[in-house]
Amino acid sequence: MHVHFLDPYRSGNSLVHRLDPRIKFILTLGFILVASLTPVGAWPVYILLFSIILSVEVLSELGVRYVLKRSMLAFLFVLAALPVIFTTADRIILTFSLGTWTFTITQAGLERFISIFLKSWISIQAAIVLASSTPFPELMMAMRAIRIPRLLVAIFGLMWRYLFVLADEALRLMRARLARSGHSDQVGLKPGGSVWWRAGVTGRMAGSLFLRAFERSDRIYMAMISRGYDREVRAAPLPKLRGVDSLIIVGGLLLLVFLLLFAILFWA
Repeated sequence: MHVHFLDPYRSGNSLVHRLDPRIKFILTLGFILVASLTPVGAWPVYILLFSIILSVEVLSELGVRYVLKRSMLAFLFVLAALPVIFTTADRIILTFSLGTWTFTITQAGLERFISIFLKSWISIQAAIVLASSTPFPELMMAMRAIRIPRLLVAIFGLMWRYLFVLADEALRLMRARLARSGHSDQVGLKPGGSVWWRAGVTGRMAGSLFLRAFERSDRIYMAMISRGYDREVRAAPLPKLRGVDSLIIVGGLLLLVFLLLFAILFWA
């Protein structure tokens, strides 16, 4: 079976793979919510949350390295929180200058930044495990099962499907550019013109990509309409949850609530 490079799902027969998608979706949302609401500086709770998600990664058989490597995406988003190190008033730890600017690092600002990083990093790991162990159609059915609005679920589904359309069109454009680019055997000689020329080519490719993707998406939508699409994504209903499934959900949510209350009582 062909697997698209954008699809994060990795097939397997682990305990996490075999769990009902509703269980995984609910517990993942609860885990991310608890991680987000945990007070700043609650280091023991962060360690416990990391231990939980690390255990799930081992049970999923995806590979801890696989998840941790992809969770480095958190670094890009955490950079937006970097100013809190210098703008939070508290005891000064370090002061340094860059040209005419002077920066002051405070203890509260550093704690807040590290807490934001840990929350983001742990939450992204949970999302990666969910997406890598659950096919996207099952995730959509889980969303519908917990009464997420149908229109919102339909938007998620169409965004996901058209993402592949956009990627395929981009690959076609890059393949066409490569086929029309001359190459030389001389060392250090690159095909194409100057940097500005390359920037212009890239801009025109981006515009062409938008037009081609828009036209193709319109053709796909018309094909869906001709086949009876009425803005409702239908799927076979999921089976009823078993008793053990309900126990897993209740037990997992109780554990998360306990960790959150513990963090609020001692660090809020």
